[in-house]
Amino acid sequence: MATVDRWLLPDGIEEVLPPEAARIEVARRQVLDLFQSWGYEFVVTPHIEYLESLLTGAGQDLDLRTFKVIDPQSGRQMGFRADITPQVARIDAHTLRREGPSRLCYAGSVLHAQPRALSSSRSPIQLGAELYGDASPSSDVEVISLMLAMLQLADVPDVHMDLGHVGIYRGLSRAAGLSGEVEQQLFDALQRKAIDEVIALTEAVPADLAGMLRALVDLCGGPEVLVAAKDLLANAPAPVLAALDDVLAIAERLSARFPQLPLYFDLGELRGYHYHTGVVFAVFVPGVGQAIAQGGRYDDIGADFGRARPATGFSTDLKTLVTLGRAEVELPSGGIWMPDSTDAALWQQVCQLRSEGQRVVQALPGQPLAAAREVDCDRQLILQNGLWQVSPLAS
Repeated sequence: MATVDRWLLPDGIEEVLPPEAARIEVARRQVLDLFQSWGYEFVVTPHIEYLESLLTGAGQDLDLRTFKVIDPQSGRQMGFRADITPQVARIDAHTLRREGPSRLCYAGSVLHAQPRALSSSRSPIQLGAELYGDASPSSDVEVISLMLAMLQLADVPDVHMDLGHVGIYRGLSRAAGLSGEVEQQLFDALQRKAIDEVIALTEAVPADLAGMLRALVDLCGGPEVLVAAKDLLANAPAPVLAALDDVLAIAERLSARFPQLPLYFDLGELRGYHYHTGVVFAVFVPGVGQAIAQGGRYDDIGADFGRARPATGFSTDLKTLVTLGRAEVELPSGGIWMPDSTDAALWQQVCQLRSEGQRVVQALPGQPLAAAREVDCDRQLILQNGLWQVSPLAS
């Protein structure tokens, strides 16, 4: 490897330098404090695990995004976490094993073998919150409200939210008796809003169900979409009507809590279809081509760990949150330059200053006073009348 190449980082892998790293850390603490104020308990999950544990209950997407290695001690295949959500679900189902609802939150680096999008980071800092043990729309409203409170804390401007429910398509496709292959093809066509393909794939379906499946292509937009859906899906199977009622109830409560929030609906939105089981949601901002925060309901994720539990939650990339947010992050500025000395009284004074929250930087042997400016020191400790005093740094 040439010397110049030794400093290159892989595509999508970045290092964070001061002061940006400090801003990210301050934001992390603020958001986790917010989560704690809502009753969410912080958990820390392993960076690497045996692959069968890491991918249990997850879809093929996660498998493709997971870096895999062989453990030299056991010879078993391991993976670096690409998503913390399944790990937290295991903690709830297998480790904590609480009977009632459980609220957990997390923040940590993840690693992606493949980026989510062309310009996406492969080393985001995933931050999120999960609520287990309650299947009602109230839980969905709570986690969505917490997500929006997080975005307000970061002062991310011009957000709008998309809301959907995978149960609508799932209920219609099951009632239509679609084979697995046709259901997958129809799923792909709906994501592309390819109406001609949707029509062709539903030709053998009973006319009423075919009409409902085809209607999903156009059931996207503002609140008027829900009015149209109530009419177009009036004769749908009971699970579909229940899913639509959930969307209506959630939208009504969110509009009351966040009256300025633009809400959009896409009843053909199947993001995470093979993972989510109910409502799905995502937040977008102008100029960013992908969701900046997303989540949904994923009931029974703990079944593979021996305990099925209703679950709903969301996640975001902390680095993206800090980049887009306008919130002022107060970083420590200035500092005190401590001379290189063995004086015990100086050491006691420095300890006192640091305990008061002051930033004190010690000069190393041979460093001139001018070096204090390079480390953002604007004051210095000098000996006056036998006492160490803080005074402005000489210009």
